[in-house]
Amino acid sequence: MEETTIRPIKQNINLGWIKGIGVTLFLAAAAKYLSVLPFLSILGQLVIALMLGMAWRAVFGVKEDLIPGVSFSSKKLLRAGIILLGMRLNLADLYSAGWNVLAISVIHVVFALFVVYWLTQWLGVDKKLGLLTACGTAICGAAAIAAISPQLKANDDETAISAAVIAVLGTLFTLIYTLFYSLLNLSPAEYGVFSGSTLHEVAHAVAAAAAGGGQAIDSAVLAKLTRVALLVPASIVIGLIMQKGKPRSGSYKGSLSIVPWFIFGFLAMSGLNTLGVVPEAAAKNMVDLSYLLIAMAMAGLGMNVDVKTFRTLGLKTFIAALLGSILLSVLGYMLVKLFS
Repeated sequence: MEETTIRPIKQNINLGWIKGIGVTLFLAAAAKYLSVLPFLSILGQLVIALMLGMAWRAVFGVKEDLIPGVSFSSKKLLRAGIILLGMRLNLADLYSAGWNVLAISVIHVVFALFVVYWLTQWLGVDKKLGLLTACGTAICGAAAIAAISPQLKANDDETAISAAVIAVLGTLFTLIYTLFYSLLNLSPAEYGVFSGSTLHEVAHAVAAAAAGGGQAIDSAVLAKLTRVALLVPASIVIGLIMQKGKPRSGSYKGSLSIVPWFIFGFLAMSGLNTLGVVPEAAAKNMVDLSYLLIAMAMAGLGMNVDVKTFRTLGLKTFIAALLGSILLSVLGYMLVKLFS
C-alpha cells in the first residue's frame, strides 16, 4: 500500500518538473522569435524572456508543481548556458582588434564596476543588488548578471530587477546613440568601438552601431566581446569584494571559491573556439543553444519576481545605473577620441 502511494507522488513531482522546464522553454522560444521584431530586437532574447516570465506570473501565477522545473532552469541550465557562451569568444579576434580596444574596454569595465556600485551604496541600494547592477553595466548586461548572481547568492528578485534596469537603460541609450550619431564626429570604426565599449547588451551595441554601417558593427562586436572576456577577472574582483569583512581562519591563503566554477568552463569553451577545434557551424549552434538556456533561466527568474518588490527596489537602482551609464558614455567618448 505504501509503495502505491509513493509512486504516484513521485510521478507527479517528475511531471511537474518537466512541465516547469517546458514552460521556461516555451517562453525562451517565444522570446527568440519576438527578438527579431524591429523594436524588440534592441532588448534581445534574454531580457524579453525575463519580461515574459514576469507576465506569466502576473497572468497565470506559478503553480506549486512547476516550481522544481522552474528552479532547475533558473539555476542549473543557467550555468550550462554560461559555459557554452564561451564559444562566442575567439581570443585571436580580440588580439587582432588591437591594444587600444582592450585598454578602452578594461578602463570602462573597472570604471563602471566601481562607480555604479558606489552610486548604489550612496543611494542605499542593497549590496548584492548594487553589485549585480554594476556588473550588468560594466560587462555584458543580463548575461553578466546571470553569471555573477549565483556567486553572490542573490535572490531571484535582485537578479531580475538588475537585469530589467539594465535592459531599460540599454534600450534608452541605444536610441540616443542612434539619434545623435551624426553629431558625434566619429568615424564608423570609432563609433563602433564607442558603442561596443559603453552599451550594456550585445544586442544594444549592434543595434546602435548599425547607424554607422558594417564597419561600425564589426568594431562594436569586437569591443563588446572584449568586455565579455573580462567577465572572468571581474568575477574575481566581485569575489574579493564579497569576502571583504568576513572572518578568516589563520590558515586562510586565498581560494578559487571566489570564482564561480562554471567560469572555468566558459574559458575552456573560449579556448576550444580559439584553437578551431570546433567547426564554425557547430560553434554557432552552441552559442545559439547557450542563449536559449540562459533565456530559459531568465524566464524562470521572471516567474519568481513579485512586481511589488520591483517597484520598491527598482527606482534607486535605476537612478544609480542611469548616472553611471551617463558617466560611462562621457568617458567612452573621451577615450575613443584620445586613442584614435
